[in-house]
Amino acid sequence: MADDTNQAATPSLSILAQYTKDLSFENPGAPRSLQARDKAPGINISVNVNANPLSETDFDVVLSLSAEATDEGKVVFAAELVYGGVFRITDFPQEHMLPLLFIECPRLLFPFARQIVADVTRNGGFPPLMIDPIDFAQMFSQRMAEEQAKSKVQVLNS
Repeated sequence: MADDTNQAATPSLSILAQYTKDLSFENPGAPRSLQARDKAPGINISVNVNANPLSETDFDVVLSLSAEATDEGKVVFAAELVYGGVFRITDFPQEHMLPLLFIECPRLLFPFARQIVADVTRNGGFPPLMIDPIDFAQMFSQRMAEEQAKSKVQVLNS
């Protein structure tokens, strides 16, 4: 008879809830901004991820997307979305927690956030803004490198 008590628990990641925390769309030049253009406006997109513990196993992960379209220095439209999810993470080694929270969780949230941004820009009178897929692993690596550099500077200044 096999002894099940010595086997490690199976790691689990589940989404308990998803929500829109904040959504903003501005079309300051309407209705003129809706007229045909010779060229597409320049679009600047920024992305940020934050995570906060709610309990020992539950975490609130927030994906912030900001998109601004400009033409000749004037804002054509601006969209901001803060989209979150509550995740339950159990039985993962501690060293896997940060990558889970800052890579896997936002990767799961992104398609929903992308659709909201596409819908709001379309509803604002523009073609839907389809944000390209985001490499959350690269974002995480950059963030970790910045944190390490910051901590080295703090040590040198002490």
